Amino acid sequence: MPRLKAKRAIVTGAASGIGRASARAFAAEGASVLCVDRAEAVHETAQMIEKAGGRALSMTADAGAETDVKTMIDKALAAFGGLDIVYANAGIVGPMEPITDQTPEAWMELLRINLIGPFLAIKYAAPVMIGAGRGSIVCTASVAGINANAGPPAYSASKAGVISLVKTSANELYGTGVRINAICPGLIETGITKPIFDAAKARGTHDKIGQLNPLRRYGQPEEIAAMALFLASDEASYVNGQAIAVDGGLTSTLPFAGRGGGSQIRALQAKK
Repeated sequence: MPRLKAKRAIVTGAASGIGRASARAFAAEGASVLCVDRAEAVHETAQMIEKAGGRALSMTADAGAETDVKTMIDKALAAFGGLDIVYANAGIVGPMEPITDQTPEAWMELLRINLIGPFLAIKYAAPVMIGAGRGSIVCTASVAGINANAGPPAYSASKAGVISLVKTSANELYGTGVRINAICPGLIETGITKPIFDAAKARGTHDKIGQLNPLRRYGQPEEIAAMALFLASDEASYVNGQAIAVDGGLTSTLPFAGRGGGSQIRALQAKK
């Protein structure tokens, strides 16, 4: 049986990357999906789903604008007759300059999308789900919200806020049957990280991207979508208020100079 059979879902940031991969994964497992993004390419995502035999609608909207979020919830309810899953995935990187050169205006715009956006998704989706006695809300945070040096300051602060929002909201929704969790991706090849990959390719160091984690590689959007699918499904029925890192093990350790036991293991492997 499909894992999301007869479920109704919304995915924001669905025009590309993690959002597109997640929308397609949800639909492939039986969900009706409303794909939302500011970019016109969101309609292509819905077309991909329909072409693959799934059910999808699309709309252009700003995930950080209250009227747009209310509209997307209303559209899903009107089209699907209910709402079981919301994946608040939309986000931006924001200012990249040194923190002393950044402006409050740039911070406010980033926080509007990255943090207020998930808040609005919870605000308008939770009452619908509470009425049904169940539902799953998933938010995209980041390993940058867990530790320093995984992203620029404003972005990192916004993602730390998402982690706190998920934990506090899960307790606000105490006893309602509505679950809320966050995914903390590591380095994933998406439109947001394209400058990193482009710069590495230009230097000829593309093969070194992601070498800091124990798996020694970067991730793909589909690997984050797999976690989103799990959290959205009834398989995660006892997972609530968590921020789960999907990062190849990057956040499992502190900075170090040597590999310790890891080098011994590789030496043994080399002898085989």
